[in-house]
Amino acid sequence: MVLVFLANGFEETEAIAPIDILRRNGQKVVTVGISEEVITSSHGVTVVPDVTEVDIALSDEIDMIVLPGGMPGTLNLEKSRTVQDTIDFCAKNGKYIAAICAAPSIIGKKGLLKGKKATCFPGFEDFLEGAQFTGAPVVHDSNIITARGAGVATEFGLKLVEVLSGKPASDKIKEAMRCV
Repeated sequence: MVLVFLANGFEETEAIAPIDILRRNGQKVVTVGISEEVITSSHGVTVVPDVTEVDIALSDEIDMIVLPGGMPGTLNLEKSRTVQDTIDFCAKNGKYIAAICAAPSIIGKKGLLKGKKATCFPGFEDFLEGAQFTGAPVVHDSNIITARGAGVATEFGLKLVEVLSGKPASDKIKEAMRCV
């Protein structure tokens, strides 16, 4: 199962494109609303998540979590005890942690990027504590996947499929979406 956390002020493309791509792959994706039953994006789009944060149970069913960026969405994710506890659970249990745009700053501040390659939205590099900043569109290192921003949300989603199901699965979706 993949949990995608949504907080008020999230960047729509960074959440919806990966959700769509993961679901095309047949992944069970659960959107999780932080603090609200209806979440409003940074550009005023309202989304009704599948569940709220009080419904989340940490279990081995979690394969990956996804943290979309956006402002103040990233700050709202960072303030959530549920998000913090889920990141800790994933780090401790070797689960995938994916973050895009400003959201890699959340895992950077927790020290989870030390010694790892990572990327983020320009201006957030200082929050990637101990990381080897690459500036690449999408970076996968160990159990961490980071991406630069909304402009690479499709590439980010395809990388998530690749790490969960392999390159052939990612390539199949890429071809079906005419991304080649």
